[in-house]
Amino acid sequence: MTFKLLPPAAREIREAARFYESKVPGLGSDFVAEIRAAIRRIVAYPQAWFPLDDTFRRCRTHRFPYGIIYTIEPDHILIVSVMHFHRHPDSWRKNL
Repeated sequence: MTFKLLPPAAREIREAARFYESKVPGLGSDFVAEIRAAIRRIVAYPQAWFPLDDTFRRCRTHRFPYGIIYTIEPDHILIVSVMHFHRHPDSWRKNL
């Protein structure tokens, strides 16, 4: 299975990576690597992660306080948001 990122989700990744990189050199790259690892887990086991409702699921990252919100489409995983956990719980819905 493959995955697709909605443009707002790609923007969230870039913004978070820039933020972390501005705090500690190399931390932005670590963040991106953690997101990639989480996406690989999702693609390998799409049903394994926490269901938010009948359509969407959330996979937490290990090192950073982020979750990847996604839906399982017939031929791919659609990543809707890469959300910081200190945001309002439903803030990811704005990306739809």
